[in-house]
Amino acid sequence: MTDPTTAEPDVANDTAVLPGTPSQTVGPFLSIGLDWGRAGTLVVPEGTPGAFWIRGEVYDGAGDRLPDAIIETWQASPDGGFDHPDDPRGRTPGWRGLGRSDTRLGEYAIHTVLPGTVPARDGRPQAPHIDVSVFARGMLNRVVTRIYFADHPDANAADPVLSTVPADRRDTLYATPSPDGYRFDIRLQGPGETVFFDV
Repeated sequence: MTDPTTAEPDVANDTAVLPGTPSQTVGPFLSIGLDWGRAGTLVVPEGTPGAFWIRGEVYDGAGDRLPDAIIETWQASPDGGFDHPDDPRGRTPGWRGLGRSDTRLGEYAIHTVLPGTVPARDGRPQAPHIDVSVFARGMLNRVVTRIYFADHPDANAADPVLSTVPADRRDTLYATPSPDGYRFDIRLQGPGETVFFDV
């Protein structure tokens, strides 16, 4: 902290010139300020037919697990719609599509259903996917990725967005089946870094 009595005077204006305030990265306050509790993890209510959990951990560049990250997900309904007036295919009333989970307990968890097909800008169908934003300490801005489902290989092979990702890195975008749904770990840097999109 700068002591204003020792700051160098600005002779021209007869005032003290103080150094700028240092920049601040996001976190670790995220789990406090953005806490939705268990309700945030439920994109659909428990007991919804076909619902499952997506669980995973978030790792930093050194391979250490981050206990203070926030994961936000956004997805289409099973019919491929959104509850938004700008959806050109029509609004899907009541569909929230948003999930939020922190990693305080070691992993994030989102309870959801498989999204439906959404057309790309050129009209081609996209494979079922979930958009993901990651907020964590040490980051000035969120990073954005997608979850695709490894057990939908035909749809994934035809996806126009996934096809822009180098073949040797696509596996970082695949959620793999697990006993109660899917597993999707996120690596922010380093070996096996998750593919992030410039949005």
